[in-house]
Amino acid sequence: MVCGMTLAHDAAGTGPALILLHSGVCDRRMWDPQWAALTGAGYRVVRCDFRGFGDSPLPARPHNDAEDVLDLMDTLGIEQAALIGSSYGGQVAVEIAARHPDRVTALALLCAGLPDHAPTDALRAFGEREDTLLEAGDVAAAVELNVDTWLGPDAGDAAREAVRTMQRHAFDVQLAAPEGAGRKKVDVDPAAAKAPCLTVSGGHDVADFRHIAARVADLLPEARHVELPWAGHLPSLERPTATTELLTGFLRETVPAS
Repeated sequence: MVCGMTLAHDAAGTGPALILLHSGVCDRRMWDPQWAALTGAGYRVVRCDFRGFGDSPLPARPHNDAEDVLDLMDTLGIEQAALIGSSYGGQVAVEIAARHPDRVTALALLCAGLPDHAPTDALRAFGEREDTLLEAGDVAAAVELNVDTWLGPDAGDAAREAVRTMQRHAFDVQLAAPEGAGRKKVDVDPAAAKAPCLTVSGGHDVADFRHIAARVADLLPEARHVELPWAGHLPSLERPTATTELLTGFLRETVPAS
């Protein structure tokens, strides 16, 4: 594990570069079930914590997650990489691919967000409920709200406990944010992304993300949409083996390891 001015991250393996970007309720530990399989498949795999998650503290200034990932790539000497993003991590992956299409060899988006998505009333109501709980100081209830909202029916106790632990840590870090901290947003045209793309939705997910996955398939020139009828919002934790097989199959087609 590496920390410092750059994002906290792990790196292992050799071969084509592959960067794993976590969801907004998790941190880089969410990729534990995929880590050995992806490195064993012949890839140089990197997973990082966005600022305010895991081992990456929030700076006392606005930051941009896509730019942070690009800085990490530069630090590690990675000119091009395939990006696998879950939820918010998928949104960051799209931003990177749209702003710097020459840096991205492939995109795998698991129930991803989009930089220009306008939330539905249902998603907005979730955010308001979370804010109300946090403002009341009931962090534990806010954690449970996220666990119950984002994990599908196939998620076992281990997956629920993992999300509970990661989300609680993220809240603790973010609630203690220094003055001046925050995300710096950049206007992005998702259609500028050119990499081959697998866009995945879950049959039990919040409607916003199912709509986004279908929209990405129409928006990007080389995108294929797969809906997993069993999945909620975090398929890589809900059915790790099935999700890993889906990802490695896509990678073999687009960025095969030698």
